Amino acid sequence: MSESKYPVFVHWSDEDRAFIAEAPDLPGCMADGATRAEAVSAIEVVIAEWIETARELGRLISRPEG
Repeated sequence: MSESKYPVFVHWSDEDRAFIAEAPDLPGCMADGATRAEAVSAIEVVIAEWIETARELGRLISRPEG
């Protein structure tokens, strides 16, 4: 399963004063950045780490819905 196939949503957070990137198919998988590009770059790393950890723990990894 390729990590880059997971949809990512990016939005600005006034509270955090940062862009927040979320991968909704992977519960709790989020990253932030000062720019939209930084947030997207960070979420790609977090997605890979999320999947690696889930595999190590034997947890179900949902298929990309996007």
